[in-house]
Amino acid sequence: MKFAGFPDDALVFYEGLEADNSKTYWNDNKIRYDEFVRAPMEALLSDVEKEFGTGKIFRPYRDVRFARDKTPYKTAIAASVGGHYVQLSAAGLMVAAGYYDTASDQVERMRRAIADDVQGPALASILDALRKGHFDVNGQQLKTRPRGFDPDHPRIDLLRYRTLVVYKRWAPEPWLHTRQAMQRVQKAWRAFEPLGGWLDTNVGPSNRVTGE
Repeated sequence: MKFAGFPDDALVFYEGLEADNSKTYWNDNKIRYDEFVRAPMEALLSDVEKEFGTGKIFRPYRDVRFARDKTPYKTAIAASVGGHYVQLSAAGLMVAAGYYDTASDQVERMRRAIADDVQGPALASILDALRKGHFDVNGQQLKTRPRGFDPDHPRIDLLRYRTLVVYKRWAPEPWLHTRQAMQRVQKAWRAFEPLGGWLDTNVGPSNRVTGE
């Protein structure tokens, strides 16, 4: 099945789930989730697979074991393709990329690269270009400078990052119900490639089990 957009029924489904996040609502509306939410997401992933690789849709069930909020279902469908991310909820569409969770060795390598006279300016340039493209840059940051770095370092704001993510959100508009939704996802993911390449080259996966 070719991706033809996310139908309005997908947004209506999540509006209902936000109002009634219960097993009863889920069971009564499971067929709507399968048809109007999951099927279009599967179609989108299938259509972009040749360029970006095989995607994975996250489970719709929340892990509530250690959460204060015990509602059982996620109020959005999300999928990942490599380092790229896409999410649909009642609030609209979101795309993102980057390193969302880092272990201490990854943080060390990222800061070392940011401090480098070549790799640091390269990252700053990538992020400036993304901001000019109306993408948001975010991540977990220290409130103060990391140990061992000069508070007057020209990239001290970047050195405070422990994770680094770029994203964009779109509120629901008529294009969401057409193939233009996929085209926007593709365009954004292409724009994210330089950041993904920088992170993969300079940081890479962790070789440790626990975080910093």
